[in-house]
Amino acid sequence: MEKKKILFISQEITPYLPETEQSYIGRYLPQGIQDAGKEVRVFMPRFGIINERRNQLHEVIRLSGINIIINDNDHSLIIKVASIQQARMQVYFIDNEDFFKRKALDSDEAGKMYEDNDERIIFFARGVIETVKKLRWIPDLIHCHGWMTALVPLFIKTSYKNDPIFSKSKVVYSAYDDAFVDKFNPTFPEKLILDGITTADVKSLETCDYDGLIKLAVDFSDGLGFGQENIKPEVLKVFSDATKPVLQYHTRETYIDAHSQFYDKILSV
Repeated sequence: MEKKKILFISQEITPYLPETEQSYIGRYLPQGIQDAGKEVRVFMPRFGIINERRNQLHEVIRLSGINIIINDNDHSLIIKVASIQQARMQVYFIDNEDFFKRKALDSDEAGKMYEDNDERIIFFARGVIETVKKLRWIPDLIHCHGWMTALVPLFIKTSYKNDPIFSKSKVVYSAYDDAFVDKFNPTFPEKLILDGITTADVKSLETCDYDGLIKLAVDFSDGLGFGQENIKPEVLKVFSDATKPVLQYHTRETYIDAHSQFYDKILSV
């Protein structure tokens, strides 16, 4: 029987970023799922604080070179890759000089969110999708971790729903304790209107804030998960109201088996 293919999209993965609960899951969940008999691919942003020499990142020329248009501006997609030898696993990095050169994740030294975070996460989501298309790797399930991945469910279920690579893909979104108070650029929803996406599809994002972004991810996901115990009450309510399968929080002792069983459940529907 052919192995099921799981695409992991994470905003944090250790050792490329400092260890947090989210970066730990980003690193060890794919390995655990791979060891359980599934085939995996792993993606994250190539933030400027990642030391490319120490982590032995190198550009994949055959995958780079796509231009992604956002708000009528072209942005060049650069793909880099590194190997986690002990896990026999590669990590693909989405890179671009405009969006990921700065030496921080999502905010400046004063703690203020970058004004172009809306375009950064659009670029990241579409960059992953376009790269997977170029790899001609058909994921049975896509698991998104953290708010920077929250646009992937929208794109997969609208613009790319008829693409043979993604037409049968299930999507799971996991929430973390990563809420912020700053708002996105008020034109954020307009920038999401592509072929197959309408203003009604992005209505949840009219608030241009964290809660609206998570609601949008929930709207277009097939399953939901909690990556941490301490989740914002508003997010808990959105998950509860969605009446979709939910994977509750699991400790490091049980989370791999719990995720594997949850994937099987989602894929069986």
